[in-house]
Amino acid sequence: MKKKWFILLICFVFLGGLCSYIILEINQKKTKIAVVLKGTKADYWRILSAGIEKAFDNYGAEGEFLATDNTEGDQLDILKKVLKEKPDALIFSPENPKQSIPILEEYKKNDIPVFLVDTNLDWADKTSFIGTDNNKLGEKAGELLAAMSQPTDKVLLIGFISQDNVSEDRIKGAKEALSNAGIHTIIKEVVRNKEMNMELTKIVEANPKVKGIFAVDDDTALQIMNILKKKNWNIPVVGADGIVKMVENIENGTLQATIAQNPYDMGFISAENALKVINGGKVKKEIDSDVDIITIDNAKSKIDFLEKLIQN
Repeated sequence: MKKKWFILLICFVFLGGLCSYIILEINQKKTKIAVVLKGTKADYWRILSAGIEKAFDNYGAEGEFLATDNTEGDQLDILKKVLKEKPDALIFSPENPKQSIPILEEYKKNDIPVFLVDTNLDWADKTSFIGTDNNKLGEKAGELLAAMSQPTDKVLLIGFISQDNVSEDRIKGAKEALSNAGIHTIIKEVVRNKEMNMELTKIVEANPKVKGIFAVDDDTALQIMNILKKKNWNIPVVGADGIVKMVENIENGTLQATIAQNPYDMGFISAENALKVINGGKVKKEIDSDVDIITIDNAKSKIDFLEKLIQN
């Protein structure tokens, strides 16, 4: 009889240990979130990724960062491969918004919440969009240029045709703000290449009242600034992304001010909200990550913050 009780006791101890191990394994299993972006190497995407990683560290999650610049295949192929891995959620920045919707419908069918970051989609089943209100960004840029201009001046708005309407929305917002200030605008679609030098030169020479330029992204803004410098034309330029090189031009006095998106906040908020939904919470359908106006007063602190993120 004692022998049977001893065997039963051993069994209970074994089962108790096994249950404790299983519970421990479940508790230690990290939430897996797939992150599919437009890029991973450019400063903007590295900063956005740093925000996501910070949220992962804070909340004990893990993720795989994928883009066409660090893996084979186009973005749609990447999405199909990720779907087979059945992540707990997807954080996604679409290169081709309309073409992305059919594969995202498959994520919906598999109960995988989709969080759009940086670039929105006209898709009712997205869980949430986290990013910049591009119309509002354009308005801020227009207001900034209006403050640097006179009512008789003209302002050149430079953008390009984009599949995601980001450029168009920023131009629209800037035009409205400048129009409200009584300033005439010239809208020009350009391509960043060798021809841009000649094209910009023709526009400015034909319109001597151009006293300000808004470029819908910082790479274009920096190229324009180089062209103006070679021509010795002192025309204020406002960009849109707030990358380090642009902010450095404010710190050294080359620029008065510019508009900066908040990619770090975009990344952090997208991951934070993904984890909230995975744990049964609810989030807003659209979350504006807002923009900053960078001037000489805050340029140094902005650079220090961004450089730490890029170096990591």
